[in-house]
Amino acid sequence: MALADSVPGVSGGTIVYIMGFNDKFITALSNLIHGTGKQRKDALLFLLKLGIGWIIGMGLAVTLLASVFTSGIYQVSSLFFGFVLASIPLIILEEKKAIFGKLKYIPFALLGAAFVIGLSAMNFSAYVQNLGFSAGTALYAVAAGFLAITAMVLPGISGSTLLMTFGLYVPVITGVKELMHLNFTSLWLIACIGIGVILGIVLALRGIKSVLDKHHSASVFTILGMMLGSLYSIVNGPATLKVPQPMMSLSSFHILFFIVGCALVFGLFSLKSWMAHRKGSKTNESVTEL
Repeated sequence: MALADSVPGVSGGTIVYIMGFNDKFITALSNLIHGTGKQRKDALLFLLKLGIGWIIGMGLAVTLLASVFTSGIYQVSSLFFGFVLASIPLIILEEKKAIFGKLKYIPFALLGAAFVIGLSAMNFSAYVQNLGFSAGTALYAVAAGFLAITAMVLPGISGSTLLMTFGLYVPVITGVKELMHLNFTSLWLIACIGIGVILGIVLALRGIKSVLDKHHSASVFTILGMMLGSLYSIVNGPATLKVPQPMMSLSSFHILFFIVGCALVFGLFSLKSWMAHRKGSKTNESVTEL
């Protein structure tokens, strides 16, 4: 999840969706704030398990990304293009009850795609130069954190793309890397992003969960549209870096990394199916013993 979240154009929510615990993840985040005592305890335990892996992944990401984005951006973009593209048919198969016979919701898919493409096309990084602490930049960072966390839990919208759109992606990645070396120059920025993330969990995620539950088919079509739109975000990713690179084209596309991205998706999906089968077998054995 963290490795995906750290790459512009890819949402960690896609990983959660493929592995089949999207609802559990959003419910846990919501219960952590709004749940009963038992619900909060269960949510905290689940999020701690997930959080350990996320912290390790993000630590690896911020350590490696600086060099990757200067020397291997097209390989990374090709990898995640394959990852997202291969995810779409798998999600259609998983959500076939919500999709087949529900073609009236196609406009939601178009709306989702347009939303992500529109966000990717915007770039405020030109307005965020020589970022320094002030009330205005602090509020700006809080707003970016608020939007980023709502994006990170949904397939199709990349929190890192939003941060890049706001011109904060490189400062945040650099700031986290500096904190790991006990350099606290960018601590104020990381803190403001963190406040925005907390506000997003408190104010937005409960509403997202309600929409997913009450309007499931419309939500699935919207998510698929956002995933299609994120393909544009991945192609456009190199052009939105601090030192802009040309958009990914056929000449800069790396087929081998694309195939690896597709293989990763099918590997994760197979792992999920194997775990579900194993869990079902254990349940049947327990029932037989009783």
